[in-house]
Amino acid sequence: MTYTVSFEKLPETLEEMKSLPEAGLQRPQDTAALTVAALNVYPGNKEEAIRMLDYLRGPRPLSEMDKQFLRDRFMDGKNYIPRSYFDGSTVENNYTPSVPYTVTMSDSHARIAEEGYHIMDLKSAGADSARTVTLRNKPSTGEWFLWEQTLLAGIREPNEQNVWA
Repeated sequence: MTYTVSFEKLPETLEEMKSLPEAGLQRPQDTAALTVAALNVYPGNKEEAIRMLDYLRGPRPLSEMDKQFLRDRFMDGKNYIPRSYFDGSTVENNYTPSVPYTVTMSDSHARIAEEGYHIMDLKSAGADSARTVTLRNKPSTGEWFLWEQTLLAGIREPNEQNVWA
């Protein structure tokens, strides 16, 4: 099944994120789309992005190793990677998404999730294969929390940064 989640404006703070209907985390696709939104905040405001990701992770905040992984992934000007998950972004337009900001994803058919987990495939405009977001359900609240993500794997450089384009 394919899902889309759209935002008229991307949240820039945890408070803005919490004001969105998707922040109730009642559907796995909402948590996956909010993960993309939070990762887009990281290049401009690392501390706020970490607060947002901690919220999405619920009772399991980011570890120091997770934070180091984020720092490593965004080194060398790779700020465009999260933008590549929004509809309308392409290598040619330097991963500039359309507005509203829409994330399209599908249930992962590559892996079967254990009970209580859900795996979503998200397509990056700069990659040949989908990346995954694994979510974990908290039965007592019905919320879906971010468990792990592979969204920051390398992709093709946008034309503005590719000397061979």
